[in-house]
Amino acid sequence: MGYRTPVAAALIVVLGTATSDLARSTDALAAGSTDTVAAAPENTELASTDFSGRVDIGNGRKMYLECRGVGSPTVVLIAGLKASAGDWDIAEKGAPTVFAGVAGVTRVCAYDRPGTPVGEQPSRSDPVPQPTTAADAVADLHVLLVAAHEPAPYVLVGQSYGGLIAKLFARTAPGDAAGLVFVDALTEGLRDAETPDQWAMQRVLLEGDIRESVALYPALERIDPDRSFDQVRAAPPLKPLPLVVLSADRPWGPQVPGLIASGTLPADVPTDFGYVTDAAQKKAQAGLAAMVPGARHITNTNSGHEIHKERPELVTKAIVDVVAAVRLGKTRLDP
Repeated sequence: MGYRTPVAAALIVVLGTATSDLARSTDALAAGSTDTVAAAPENTELASTDFSGRVDIGNGRKMYLECRGVGSPTVVLIAGLKASAGDWDIAEKGAPTVFAGVAGVTRVCAYDRPGTPVGEQPSRSDPVPQPTTAADAVADLHVLLVAAHEPAPYVLVGQSYGGLIAKLFARTAPGDAAGLVFVDALTEGLRDAETPDQWAMQRVLLEGDIRESVALYPALERIDPDRSFDQVRAAPPLKPLPLVVLSADRPWGPQVPGLIASGTLPADVPTDFGYVTDAAQKKAQAGLAAMVPGARHITNTNSGHEIHKERPELVTKAIVDVVAAVRLGKTRLDP
């Protein structure tokens, strides 16, 4: 099999989280979705208890949600492409995970979008036709939080593709979104910072060669980035709110020639394309931090794309700072 999703995510550092889920056997995914977790109790106050299970969101669909902790605002963790709620419960070197760290401060929830595998098992959320868009993901998240009785306001934390979802949610539901944290987030600014030819190459590499995985598991999450970017552009501007942008600072430019030479990347990828991505991503991340006054942009992360796993303490601190600002009624962060 050729290069696959984990490689594309590692190079592009933008659309998908480099999950080990797809690098493992995909045989189990071919079996389809399973109902092995308990359904959410009907009409119960989930916001006051720890909870994990499938929530009925209507129209014959259920989505997996897990929440811990007590307090307001509720932090909603939104994982990258093809990544499940469990992505926020992983940390390198035995450090406390983001989920655990935030749960000690306020209510925190994470969830599975349709098509996000868990190890060798299919997604715990019911499948939908693929590819989807950011607007589809926002609509699902809205109904999930309402059905689970998890009240607003929310601090939305989005990693990679999850950042695009978080931004669109905040722009289309300003009354519900009280704060934002972007973790090396995907943004439409990436496309803007590249030429059409460069973006065409970027799009090919974003998903990678997943033909075998899709053949075994047709429900695998895929997205249309251009439609998603256009949806964000059509949304109202972001209101003033506390915002932290964390950006990866480990460059990919020097690594690409070796990835091509090893066959990890296709031979037709330009050897300097990593530098193209680095430059475009730098502009895109700066654009995120310029969206509202008083935003904090953290660029010295000593991390690659998965900052929430490599440096979970940085992400947790950013979230806690935004939560504190929201509790004080602030619309910006102190310097």
